[in-house]
Amino acid sequence: MSEDYLNPSDPLAKHHKPANLSDRIALRLTKMLRFCADTFFAKRYGHRAVILETVAGVPGMVAGMLRHMRSLRRMEDDHGWIRTLLDEAENERMHLMTFIEIAKPNWFERLLILLAQGLFFSGFLLLYIFSAKTAHRLVGYFEEEAVFSYSCYLAEIDSGAIDNIAAPQIAIDYWQLPADARLRDVVIAVRADEAGHRDVNHDLANQLAS
Repeated sequence: MSEDYLNPSDPLAKHHKPANLSDRIALRLTKMLRFCADTFFAKRYGHRAVILETVAGVPGMVAGMLRHMRSLRRMEDDHGWIRTLLDEAENERMHLMTFIEIAKPNWFERLLILLAQGLFFSGFLLLYIFSAKTAHRLVGYFEEEAVFSYSCYLAEIDSGAIDNIAAPQIAIDYWQLPADARLRDVVIAVRADEAGHRDVNHDLANQLAS
């Protein structure tokens, strides 16, 4: 993955260069999963969002749960990590609820959601127990890819290849968008969220590395 996979003129485009083995493992895993998503979904960005947001809602909940148990076990403050991670999980869940309204997944995609969530939950839980730093770096790279995917989604809307339909009410309420908001407005809001999660998880990984 090279830095030019993101538009360098885009203010939300950032890439953390791998600095050690942990980072390289996280990046390799991300590239592998990105290849699978590209192969299966191509430019069906709404359907891609449904599946990927199902997975994206897992890390914050898993990490928050493990940090919560660690705080109880050690009887020490978590310095705000738990709330940050649970807020991330809730935000990603709202992304999913929004794109379900937009993409209307069929029974096969709903089955994929169950499989993807089950596999990723188990894998991420083990990874976080083994190396929390690698787990947060992995999420940081996932979010870099999410920013890129939503940038592509935006480009397809702007080109007319994807209809700029009315935003679902759940998105208007959650992001406090105008009543006449469109899909483009939703994608912009979601993309900004993903950029924030990217920065938070890279920062958490850096803190664990120090």
